[in-house]
Amino acid sequence: MKIKSRVSLRKNDKNKMVEALRDIYGEEVSAFSDSKFEVITTDECKVIFADGKQMFVEYDGKIFPTVRGALELLPPRRVVVVDMGAIKFVVNGADIMSPGITSADSSIQKDDLVVIVDEKHKKPLAIGRALMSGNEMTEASSGKAVKSLSYVGDMMWGLEI
Repeated sequence: MKIKSRVSLRKNDKNKMVEALRDIYGEEVSAFSDSKFEVITTDECKVIFADGKQMFVEYDGKIFPTVRGALELLPPRRVVVVDMGAIKFVVNGADIMSPGITSADSSIQKDDLVVIVDEKHKKPLAIGRALMSGNEMTEASSGKAVKSLSYVGDMMWGLEI
């Protein structure tokens, strides 16, 4: 992953970002109101650090927690739960197939960014883009449900400032 630039966010830009995230993830995000935000632009996305910790990523103008950020925030919405048999595939970057999904947030719409968690511990394993709605994910018996964008152990996982 090649880093193209690194900049600190202005206070008003940071406040807009925190407000947008609060609408999706609730008051947990308010803890970052006083944090210093830095943005690293790569060839794939923008990674946002809060007080030196990798917390958020921006894909196509949409801000979402990174896998590390999801581990800290444990987002209450936009969560897809996979069975234990799917874990080894998910942490190797595989897309998430419908048969491996045990439950999904019903508010998920196609193209939403989602957090993939395991069914036993509810720990975030990956971040992905929904290829169908949350209800369709649990009802479908075949096909891809989520396109994997980032996962535990990938290049973004090791990105530090």
